Amino acid sequence: MTTDSTLAIDGPRFWSTVMRSGQIGPGKAGGLRRLALTDADKEMRDLFITWCTETGCTVTVDRVGNIFARRPGSDEHLPPVLIGSHLDTQVAGGKYDGIVGVLAGLEVLRTLDDRRVRTKRPLELVCWTNEEGARFTPPMVASGTFAGVFDPDWVLRLRDDDGKVFGDELKRIGYDGKAAVGGRPIDAYFELHIEQGPILDRETVPVGIVTGGYAVRGMHVDVHGETAHAGPTPMDRRRNALVGASMLAVAVNEIGWTYHATEGKATVARLVAWPNKAGILSEYAQLTCDVRHAEREVAERMWAEVKAAMADCARRASVEMSVAGEWQFGSERFDPGCVRLVREAAKSLGVRHRDILSQAGHDAYYISRIAPTAMIFTPCRDGISHNEAEHAELDETVPGVNVLLHAALARANR
Repeated sequence: MTTDSTLAIDGPRFWSTVMRSGQIGPGKAGGLRRLALTDADKEMRDLFITWCTETGCTVTVDRVGNIFARRPGSDEHLPPVLIGSHLDTQVAGGKYDGIVGVLAGLEVLRTLDDRRVRTKRPLELVCWTNEEGARFTPPMVASGTFAGVFDPDWVLRLRDDDGKVFGDELKRIGYDGKAAVGGRPIDAYFELHIEQGPILDRETVPVGIVTGGYAVRGMHVDVHGETAHAGPTPMDRRRNALVGASMLAVAVNEIGWTYHATEGKATVARLVAWPNKAGILSEYAQLTCDVRHAEREVAERMWAEVKAAMADCARRASVEMSVAGEWQFGSERFDPGCVRLVREAAKSLGVRHRDILSQAGHDAYYISRIAPTAMIFTPCRDGISHNEAEHAELDETVPGVNVLLHAALARANR
């Protein structure tokens, strides 16, 4: 790779967009609450499109709300190089998760315009819908649909906890696009993201070159029991769905501890019950859980243990348990050619870097199934994420954005 070391982003301009984003959908503790397809999400999307059109990009929106901003190349017949991430946040999220990646891509396009650099291939900046899965589960459904993992009509029928429908909410905020979801060739995909872990911050390394991810297996579990009076109902007659779900939650957590020494994790992040009132046993509960491990075979073993625990907990609580939805991602390994471009860019720019695995879910996982893909991590303070205290610094983020600029440029000119 030949790198023009004078080609660099405008750091203050980039950070001003991050800070402006941080004003839209404020949380209660200084972070963000910008759930997918809410009014705050619409406001951020509208601003993002304004920024993109100001750079001269052509913007399209597909059926599940993914936004694509296209910067033309000298040969428009060639498949584009995509750069992207997401702008939605968790219920109690930070100002950087996903957002830094989208706005880094915007800054790449602005920098190329400033220097009047024309690429051979078109560049497309993409904002994926509902990456977090905080409102509509599972996560990453829109990038997964683009990659052919999910059916668009299935995604459009998803409901949130209030019963609101994905497709109806897209239409309400004006982002029910007409473009087909995926089904077209792309040359490569690059995604920059805060690490969401402590390694880069602890080691003061500004760039992580993501070689792949932890294998993740997740599911919703439906638990069915029977309502009964909390007072006179004998213990041996009780079929409390909340108790059965709680037993499973503890079992999943114990599986995580069993594999803790090898960095395995098992999580129950959500439990709901009905009627969930004092004085009456719950006849229904739903639990959402997942396991994660760097080695796919170990993740599968952990998952088998979760499934076995389901049967045991159902028996002990005298309830019925069934899988209501299941998903997996993270076993992918990123493209050696794209990873090499990232590594060469970091070396050419004199940026300290290290290889790293991702332990979180990212849109890049699904896109890697249909196109050569690479990810770049930048530090976040103490690795805190999915928390309003999430924090990143401009000086620690700019090196990664410059690496993204040079890697994407090299790929777009091949």
